[in-house]
Amino acid sequence: MRHGGHGDDAHTTAAASHAATLFLPPRLTASATELRDTARRRGLRTVQLPTFALPEGLRAGGPEHLHAGPSFADALAGPLGIAPLEAPARWLADLPRDLVRREIRALALREAYALRRPVFVKSPNDKGIRAMVYADGSRLPGADAVDPDTLVLVSDVVSFAAEYRLYLLDGEVCTGSRYAEDGRLSLGPLTPDAAAFGAELLARCGAGLPSAIVVDVGRLDGHWAVIEANAAWASGRYTSDPERALDTVLRAAGPAERVTARDRPFIRATAR
Repeated sequence: MRHGGHGDDAHTTAAASHAATLFLPPRLTASATELRDTARRRGLRTVQLPTFALPEGLRAGGPEHLHAGPSFADALAGPLGIAPLEAPARWLADLPRDLVRREIRALALREAYALRRPVFVKSPNDKGIRAMVYADGSRLPGADAVDPDTLVLVSDVVSFAAEYRLYLLDGEVCTGSRYAEDGRLSLGPLTPDAAAFGAELLARCGAGLPSAIVVDVGRLDGHWAVIEANAAWASGRYTSDPERALDTVLRAAGPAERVTARDRPFIRATAR
């Protein structure tokens, strides 16, 4: 049986009906396609939905997971009983200065309106505010478009010489990839020093993160610095090992009843 206009190409034998299922959004990036194929090779069932709505009666019969953007997760995590994990909204702003190498503040959007210098502004865990450099606070979306109480991260404008994505699982850097150099897309392997900085970050501040998360780090003025944290279930893997990336995704967005006490505080609010 097939579900949805895009089809799931799922295995539909009796045994497969009880296998873990990975739910996917209507459109897949190249990264998501590779994770889907990796999941299938592992024996997982995959279901790509045609819309951000769960067809009536569609349940997998086994553990359910998702890999998609925040809007898809907000729409479907609750109905599917999935608990997406993410970093606390203020996590980046609360890191020690020597781990970020720049000023980062968590502000209500209404406070950010008063800024009168160029700043980089982003939403902590979704795309509500476009992540970019704003000439000043007056250029931010107005109250007619975004709730002025929305929390945003405001940081100094800096340029990273190289940027890496780290998949963190159970207190270890399990895979990663370079994705940019001097602000331009540049894919490459994870270097030992980038992985070592990730391990240092986990040793010092890992308690403030869920057990499965993605963190971007980079070289800034000759030093390693944290760029941001991202939900593993909503992140592109670049050239990271797809098997280890999938391990992280499955933990980061799996059945709510399997979430440990340690990870419960990190469940995305819309799924609680």
